[in-house]
Amino acid sequence: MRGGGLLVAGTTSDAGKSVVTAGICRWLVRQGVKVAPFKGQNMSLNSFVTREGAEIGRAQAMQAQAARVEPTALMNPVLLKPGSDRSSQVVLMGRPVGELSARGYHGGRQRELFEPVLACLEELRGTYDAVICEGAGSPAEINLRRTDIVNMGIARAAKLPVVVVGDIDRGGVFAQFFGTTALLSPEDQSLVAGYLVNKFRGDVTLLEPGLDMLHGLTGRRTFGVLPYAHGLGIDEEDGLRVSLRGTVRESVVAPPVGEDVLRVAVCAVPLMSNFTDVDALAAEPGVVVRFVDRPEELVDADLVVVPGTRGTVKALAWLRERGLADALVRRAAEGRPVLGVCGGFQALGERIEDEVESKAGVVDGLGLLPVRVRFAPEKTLARPVGEALGERVEGYEIHHGVAEVLGGEAFLDGCRVGSVWGTHWHGSLESDGFRRAFLREVAVAAGRRFVPASDTSFGALREEQLDRLGDLIEEHADTDALLRLIEEGAPEGLPFVPPGAP
Repeated sequence: MRGGGLLVAGTTSDAGKSVVTAGICRWLVRQGVKVAPFKGQNMSLNSFVTREGAEIGRAQAMQAQAARVEPTALMNPVLLKPGSDRSSQVVLMGRPVGELSARGYHGGRQRELFEPVLACLEELRGTYDAVICEGAGSPAEINLRRTDIVNMGIARAAKLPVVVVGDIDRGGVFAQFFGTTALLSPEDQSLVAGYLVNKFRGDVTLLEPGLDMLHGLTGRRTFGVLPYAHGLGIDEEDGLRVSLRGTVRESVVAPPVGEDVLRVAVCAVPLMSNFTDVDALAAEPGVVVRFVDRPEELVDADLVVVPGTRGTVKALAWLRERGLADALVRRAAEGRPVLGVCGGFQALGERIEDEVESKAGVVDGLGLLPVRVRFAPEKTLARPVGEALGERVEGYEIHHGVAEVLGGEAFLDGCRVGSVWGTHWHGSLESDGFRRAFLREVAVAAGRRFVPASDTSFGALREEQLDRLGDLIEEHADTDALLRLIEEGAPEGLPFVPPGAP
């Protein structure tokens, strides 16, 4: 099958493209197919560092795990990291190459990246039996079609068949499928093979008349109806912000092993990045994680996490404006646990000198840790391994800030003072032994009779989730038809649905 491919597009952002792509990858690899994921351009503040030191979107790293292959920069050659509503850092082949406004990017730079993106896809197709590509947003964003390098632009250039995913839980999925198709040019429509319904609740026989009518209107079939499945919120990526009330993973909170639960409050700072760091905490039986934006929500928290951010100075100002900064200072004075990760670690320090990210110059931090931070033009991208609390720890680093630690106890690359910890290392809590040791310390400092489970394996839980995604595809999609698409491309003679692109 060498070189087969498929583009998973969506009617909207968050329609389920990332998880469907991961599910197809896991289903294929279980069939003995050597498969890789690909997303030509991603916009995300949740990123990951590959073993060769390249920064890519976390969704592609998760999809690579689903495919049981090592993630590389080839799988996500262009990553946009928003710094505001109007500008983003452009990461090309894992390295930052500049900051651009949306107008500047779509006005010309994006098209310049088309050939490198296509070359990455072709290299993967020359190496793997199949490459499952993920689109971005909607392929029917007609204002952006001319410079598109992630949806129909890449599908046309690489002759990829396209399956469009729609989230029926939001309502209006038939109109979305029809309208998406009808707003594409005849050439683009010829690659749209059909549809995949996501997040369906209820009796599928009630949906079938609508699917038949959709086929009659478009000449395209539906390749499956995936049921709504709880607990599959894995490494979501698209969008500039996250919902404070709906961010935490949907995993069922198991009862605590000890007598108490442990409550974790995560400050939902602006431009929050790699908030997936707390997923490993949420996976622990008896640990309840929530995102907060008000000081009163810290009162009953046993641990407060100040997460990473693409705007440390902006996050500091936000913490002060909201009254959260004063609440954090009070917590530290009372010996109540606080953890700062990456930008959050920097905010807990004494001083920040930033002529790179915000260009604000010297800004006072919260003064909870004896750390001074200077922002360097070059971004640190690393996969460190170390030891803390007597346990082996693995992590990854993505930051411009260089920390000078002036005191306290050593803690990974940062420090600890009393019950305040800080580190640049993302992903450290995924190391099971270290997470348990850390939570034991938090429980003691918080006065909680909480006991970490001795057998929770975050890696095993992630594998279970990926297998569940593979099961969804295997059990609820027409896998024979999907395999034909991947091997042979879109069927000939698909009808044109007017009016087409304007």
